[in-house]
Amino acid sequence: MDKRLIAKRFSKAIATYPHEANVQRQIADKMIRLLKKHLSAPCPRVIEFGCGTGAYSRMLFRALRPEELFLNDLCPEMRLCVEDLLMEKQVFFLPGDAETASFPEENALITSCSALQWFESPENFFGKCGTLLGDQGYLAFSTFGKDNMKEIRELTGQGLPYRSREELETALSPRFDIVHSEEELIPLFFEGPVKVLYHLKQTGVNSLSKAWTRRDLLHFCERYVQEFAQGASVPLTYHPIYIIAKKKKV
Repeated sequence: MDKRLIAKRFSKAIATYPHEANVQRQIADKMIRLLKKHLSAPCPRVIEFGCGTGAYSRMLFRALRPEELFLNDLCPEMRLCVEDLLMEKQVFFLPGDAETASFPEENALITSCSALQWFESPENFFGKCGTLLGDQGYLAFSTFGKDNMKEIRELTGQGLPYRSREELETALSPRFDIVHSEEELIPLFFEGPVKVLYHLKQTGVNSLSKAWTRRDLLHFCERYVQEFAQGASVPLTYHPIYIIAKKKKV
């Protein structure tokens, strides 16, 4: 993972992300519903990692009303996107790489929405979360599974090293009990492959590691239509995974 490149791409997409990130908003809505259903106690201190432009953050603040809410993001520029939340005296912004940054301890909930797939080692991060959570604290997140953007991966051979739901559960098992776990496939449909690429760029998610020539682009578009077209549209598949886990009793 080139964290500097990731930060650069998301920073460039600040203005367009809220409009294009329809699936991410849908996932955030579902995460909030799951938290309301499965959390058994109030959450006075909460950390959200990968807060981005703050869509999930605002839902989280309204739904849980924590006494302290710490928002983290790799991109320092995201502070500007959550300024409305930072006007609340109990909300704080902690920029930096969540895998290496320092956070307050004794948290009731550590959560994130659509961010864990960008981590070098989710497995190590789960261990870190175990030390940051208080007794019986919760770790709740959504991420993406192996079929995420499968069309792009099939045509280019490129993509993130997504974990399966089973792999994530196994990595959590030494420190956490699984409270809830599920996954789904969400297809988006576009007028053509160029619109797919535009959508990815506008959300900061560019999985292509090198610049393309015009010939590369034409070949990609031809194959995309040949292999995936459904009538006049082409799909892009999202594969969200939702997990809520509770820290084991010592």
